[in-house]
Parts: sequence; structure tokens; C-alpha cells
Amino acid sequence: MKPKRVAVNDLMQKGYSYLLTEPAGRNFHPDFCPELTPREMLELGVFGGRYMTDCAAEFPASWFRRARLCPKRHDPAMNCFGVNASQPLSVWRAKGWIYHEDPRGWFQWYCRYYRGRRCPDDARQIRRWRAIRRHVAQLAANCGRGDRACRRRQRQAVLHWAYDSRGL
Repeated sequence: MKPKRVAVNDLMQKGYSYLLTEPAGRNFHPDFCPELTPREMLELGVFGGRYMTDCAAEFPASWFRRARLCPKRHDPAMNCFGVNASQPLSVWRAKGWIYHEDPRGWFQWYCRYYRGRRCPDDARQIRRWRAIRRHVAQLAANCGRGDRACRRRQRQAVLHWAYDSRGL
């Protein structure tokens, strides 16, 4: 595959570019097996619908055709489980969870990784993704299979990390 350069100019990044060096949705690290694609996550409803509203030009239009978005504000009703499971970006910054090339956080990293970008932060982000398994285990241990009313906030949070919590 010939690398492709992606230029980014949105509200949070100006003049940033990166290379896509892998085919979209393929050649993931063996420890990274997300259950949902970015498109599926956006269609289900994540991050109160606000997350990707100013940077859609960077990603395939197909990701946004059925996305549940709310450009004006964060609206928990847009989320798959109808609850807020997000922390403000300021909290993520204070905890040192933001990589400078992905100022929106993990989901931005995942979207770019899914498209084929590989970067020095991949190993750390994959470790963070794997750590969310503890929440998947808690849902399995404390909720009846498919009981979408059980631990809705935790289910939504797990969904934000590309684990499909609808059937747990």
C-alpha cells in the first residue's frame, strides 16, 4: 500500500497531517480487537453526539450518514443508552491521557488507527483499551445477559471504547 497523507484543519488542530500506512480496518496489533468500528459507534450514539461534529471532513463520509450527532451541545439522549458516561476533556488533559497528536483523546486515536495511521502512541492506547475489559467483566458478573437497563452508564462507557455492551 502506498502511504496517503491526510491533512487536518479543524477547531482543535490546524496544519496537522499524518500518513495512512495500513489498509483501513486491517493489520491491527494482535492485542487490539475492537468489537465496533468507528462508524458503528457513531451510529449507535457515543459522546453525547458532540464529539466529531467539526472534523467530519477528515474521515469517510459513510461514517456520518447515520451517525447520531448533536452539533450544538453534548446531549446524553443521543447516546445509545441515553445517559452521560463522559468526563470533560479537561479531566483527560489533567490526568495526562491526551497524546499531543490526538487532542480529542482515545476515540480520535482509534478513528485514525482504524483508517491506517500508526504512531508512537499506539502501544499506550492499546493498553488503555485492554484495561477497559474490567468493566466488561463487571457487566457480565452483575447484569443479566442483554439487560440493557442494568448499569447503563457503565454500558455506555464501555461502548465508548469500542466494546459492544448491548448484548452483555
